[in-house]
Amino acid sequence: MDQKIILITGASSGMGKESALKLIQEGHIVYGAARRVEKMQPLAEAGGKVVKMDVTDEDSMVMGVTQIIKEQGRIDVLVNNAGYAIYGAVEDTSMSDARRQFDVNLFGLARLTQLVLPHMRKQQAGKIINITSMGGKIYTPLGAWYHATKHALEGWSDCLRIELKQFNIDVVVVEPGAIATEFGDVMLNPLLERSGQGPYRKMAQTMADMTRASYQKKNAASPPAVISQVISKAIKAKKPKTRYAAGKMAKSMMFMRKWLGDRVFDAMLFNMIK
Repeated sequence: MDQKIILITGASSGMGKESALKLIQEGHIVYGAARRVEKMQPLAEAGGKVVKMDVTDEDSMVMGVTQIIKEQGRIDVLVNNAGYAIYGAVEDTSMSDARRQFDVNLFGLARLTQLVLPHMRKQQAGKIINITSMGGKIYTPLGAWYHATKHALEGWSDCLRIELKQFNIDVVVVEPGAIATEFGDVMLNPLLERSGQGPYRKMAQTMADMTRASYQKKNAASPPAVISQVISKAIKAKKPKTRYAAGKMAKSMMFMRKWLGDRVFDAMLFNMIK
C-alpha cells in the first residue's frame, strides 16, 4: 500500500472523525485536527495523531503544519473538512455571525491550504480534498450565508485546481448530501433564536421541523461512512475525479437544480415549506 501522510480537519466528529478512522485503518499516517481534542481520543487509540487546531486561529494552523513537517517531512493529503452552518433569515443574521461563517467555511480553509501548499509543491505531488456540500450547487430557505460559503468554495476549488495542475497537485471536491452528523443539531437552535419569533417565524418553524426529520429520523440521512469511503477512493485514485457527490438527496437535488431551472426549483421549495 502507498502510505500517505494525511491531515484532516474537523476530525472530532461526524464525517471527519469517520474518515480519519477509516484512513488509519487503511494504514495511512493520519493527523486529525480539531478544537475539541478530548473528542479525538478514539483516533489516538486507533493509532492516529491528534492536533489541536482552530481554522480561525493562524497560530494553531502554523503550529500544526510545522509539527507534521517536523515529524514526517511531508504532507501528502489535506482534507479540508471543518465547517458548520448558520441558518436564519438574512434580515435576522448579524454580520458578525455571517463573517464567522465565512471565516470557518472558506477563509480558514484557504489559509490552511496556503500553509500546506509550499510543501506539496516542493515534493511535486499532493491532494487537496475540499468538503463542500450539495449546498454548493443548490439553495434552501434561510440558508443564504451557509450556501454562500459553499458556492464560493466550489468556485475557489475550481480555480485552485487549474493553478496546481502544473505541480502535480490534485484538487478534489466532495459534495455530501444529507449525512447523519451533528450538522442539524448545530444549526437548529440558532435558527429558531434568529428567526423563530419574527416575520420569518413560519418559515423558520417549518425548516426546523424539516431539519429534525432529515437528521433524526431513521434512514433519513446517510451514515458518515458514505463520505469516508469517497475520500478513501479519491486518495487511492491516480487520477481522481474533480467532484464526487454522495449521500442522501445529493445527486437528485443537484440534478433538479441544474436541469429544471430556478422557477421549478423555487416552486418545489415553496411546496416543501408552505
